[in-house]
Amino acid sequence: MELQNIKNPNDILEYMDNIRYGYIDIYGEEHVNTLKGLRRIYRVSSLEETIQRKIGACLEQTILMSYLLDRLNIPNKMFCTRIYEPDDFNDLDADEHTHCFVLYYLDDKVHHLEHPDGDYKGIHTYDTEEEAIYKTNKRYEDMVGGKSRQITQFTSVEPGISFKEFNNYINSLDEVKKH
Repeated sequence: MELQNIKNPNDILEYMDNIRYGYIDIYGEEHVNTLKGLRRIYRVSSLEETIQRKIGACLEQTILMSYLLDRLNIPNKMFCTRIYEPDDFNDLDADEHTHCFVLYYLDDKVHHLEHPDGDYKGIHTYDTEEEAIYKTNKRYEDMVGGKSRQITQFTSVEPGISFKEFNNYINSLDEVKKH
């Protein structure tokens, strides 16, 4: 599937199969199918870099899917679900518990377009945004033994920032601050 041939959300999902799961580090090296070292050397890739190099973690893939939905004039929103970490969290060896995803709104339904989570890849349809957010968040809470997760909507992310800077940015958007 080529970008210019995308006509609907199913085409987006097919196109996304060209994008490998992973990230590009601060040295320009690719890390495929792993998040090892993410807290130390990750940086957010630009949309252009994600398309060109065909690699992205959940954040880059979510931004790309949102961009493709925008090109089709399909309303959508991006979200981050995560175990809350304060701005001063500095354990660079800790596991990260963050997942970004996109919801789109079509035919009076809410759809979760998921690609980076290979076990949940597909288009999942809900009656309401609240149901979509709840069920998506619950999936990730269950994956970490029921530990509570926050959901935050975001509209853009500055390319080049680190994982810590991304976390602090998402914290700044939270309606309810955790202490």
